[in-house]
Amino acid sequence: MSKRNKVLLGGGGAVLLIILVMVSASAKGEKGIEVRFEQVGRRDLVAAVTASGKIQPKKKVDISADITGRITRIGVREGDFVQKGQFLLQIDPTIYQANMQRAQAAMSQAEAGAVQARATRDQSERALTRTKELREQNPNLISQEQLEQAQTASDIAEANLTASQHLVEQSRAGLREARDQLAKTHLVAPMPGRVTRLAVEEGEVAVPGTFSRETGLLLTISDLSVIQTEVQVDETDVVRLHLGDSVEVTIDAFPDTTFVGRVTKVSNSAILTAASAVGGSQSDRAVDYEVEITLVNPPAEVRPDLSATARIVTDTRKQALAIPIIALTVRENTPISTEQRPARGTAEAATPRDTSHRGAQGANKKETEGVFLIHSGVATFHPVKVGIAGEEHFEVVEGVHQGDTIVAGPYQAIRDLKEGARVRPSRESGDTTSRRRS
Repeated sequence: MSKRNKVLLGGGGAVLLIILVMVSASAKGEKGIEVRFEQVGRRDLVAAVTASGKIQPKKKVDISADITGRITRIGVREGDFVQKGQFLLQIDPTIYQANMQRAQAAMSQAEAGAVQARATRDQSERALTRTKELREQNPNLISQEQLEQAQTASDIAEANLTASQHLVEQSRAGLREARDQLAKTHLVAPMPGRVTRLAVEEGEVAVPGTFSRETGLLLTISDLSVIQTEVQVDETDVVRLHLGDSVEVTIDAFPDTTFVGRVTKVSNSAILTAASAVGGSQSDRAVDYEVEITLVNPPAEVRPDLSATARIVTDTRKQALAIPIIALTVRENTPISTEQRPARGTAEAATPRDTSHRGAQGANKKETEGVFLIHSGVATFHPVKVGIAGEEHFEVVEGVHQGDTIVAGPYQAIRDLKEGARVRPSRESGDTTSRRRS
């Protein structure tokens, strides 16, 4: 074969290869992008907020030390059930007994002084009366100076009696204080409940918690007849909660059981963290609100501070028109041409929810939510208005109709999909709604 023929043959092969590549690319383009098809259908939707927290009794009492003293006897153990007025703990009363005896002696002394002052006052009054009578009978027998001295003695005696009476009252108050201090050495249960925490042992010194609540804490009694779950809900979700909302609570200690409850309190102020208390409010910090959930039938073995997770149902829809969450995407809010709109019987475009005009030409730059409808193998973006969000689906208020075919995945394909692009169904496509119902 000549050199010229070899060159012609090589050139023809290259042209043929280019033609094959172009034909393959054209065929691939005609087939379209492989996506998952799904028909818009109706389903039951449940909107819920999930939050974590801890189990707490509705009512509990922390018993702290009001006085200083060594603990000589403890009458209960952690986990015991106690009745109101039952003995709990004894602090060494020796010092306080001595203080009360001293106060009793002081009061007795003050009372004796008051009796003496009253007797002196009575005697001075009688002397003043006799002096006045003699003065009236014969002014030469009692001088004016003697009368004034008798009057002064009577006034002093009255003042001494008043001071003695005040001293008695002061001593009586001191005795009450000493008796109260002595009573604080003998602690009893303020309410019926279970001892859920015993923070001390016999022989330890109890001290008042002046600067710290935990410092003086001796034990905790909890009323476990009403059990609550205290959870922290994000600020974006708390506005959706209402008193009485149904709740499903799972407790980590009881993994195979779900408990039912109701929202009984939604805090009106955010939880104050230690960082925000020291450094002030931080705009970049997450803000949480405390929500209380009362369990309907709590387990008998439940204990405070057990970890729990609450699923709070905020709204429900029966047989609502729904689309997969993954199908919802955002695009620039540009008008859809008449040629791109599907025919009657598929879906009509919803009016865009967000519009803003910029520039002299009024160019639309605002993004809007929507889905890609499929008509004759072509994907067209249509704005939709969604309602509540279930676990995997959004409720559709307007924008699509039942039976419309939309692009339901995968995520990367939906994100990169262009207006008017040709698409073809993947192996996962189909009426998933029908499959699930069957």
